[in-house]
Amino acid sequence: MAVPPFQAWFRPLLRQLADGQVHRASDLYSVLADELELTDEDRAHLLASGRQRVYENRIHWARAYLRAAGLIVSPARGLIKITDRGRAVLEENPPELNVRYLRRFPEFVAFHTRTANEGSSGQEAVSESSSETPEEALARLDRDLKQSLAADLLERIKAASPQFFESLVVDLMLALGYGGSREDAGSVVGKSGDGGIDGIIKEDRLGLDVIYLQAKRWEGSVGRPIVQAFAGSLEGHRARKGVLITTSVFTTDARDYVNRIEKRIVLIDGQELATLMIQHDLGVTTRAEYKVRAVDSDYFELA
Repeated sequence: MAVPPFQAWFRPLLRQLADGQVHRASDLYSVLADELELTDEDRAHLLASGRQRVYENRIHWARAYLRAAGLIVSPARGLIKITDRGRAVLEENPPELNVRYLRRFPEFVAFHTRTANEGSSGQEAVSESSSETPEEALARLDRDLKQSLAADLLERIKAASPQFFESLVVDLMLALGYGGSREDAGSVVGKSGDGGIDGIIKEDRLGLDVIYLQAKRWEGSVGRPIVQAFAGSLEGHRARKGVLITTSVFTTDARDYVNRIEKRIVLIDGQELATLMIQHDLGVTTRAEYKVRAVDSDYFELA
């Protein structure tokens, strides 16, 4: 099964607080996960940021929404307790306990409206029909933007000249920490012209080892024969390491081959090429930045 949307945690969370006692929020995570019968795989699933488990993030936001509606309170850091209003909701036992239901409480309407007015992403994150928490919505939008940007980058690369592509490869290797200086790297890439080697670049700034490069703007899939020929070129130069870059994709057979040979060959397909360019701000510019802030618990330690 998949992790239920964050609104599905409203009722189970209230039920766990029905005894009226103060509970430590962190103690309820595993209890609620058991109640909703989450598998080990569900519990291990992380947000796109990799910093928090999905189910814990959804419980966190369920707490935030219930607190905004006045159904629970937080008497101290990390502690939660049901309110009289929350107990009344449990007794009412509405058919659906979701964002639409919470809008009957003025405090929640103010919270919901204020959050929606902060921006389009926030508005989507608090939609009555949304299954995403705000952080999940932001992560999805970030992923979608990067995928669109990567597609645009690949189109530009394919339309550029071979000389520009060679220069891009040099810039990328330098951004990754290879090649020494720009002059050192640029002086060898595209110059060897024999044995299938397009270029040689220093592995480190001291030039203790070198990496052989081949970068081609293929349209079709790159199969084992091309990769095998590149490996043979390394052998002819007594090289141990190589990087093969394409604007298309490698076949499964090609990737399996490099995992079986002694030579260390790294395959970079078009998607990874674009991803590396985005990660290292190569050929892209930052249009806007958004910060995700959270309460600094240490600041309130003595409150």
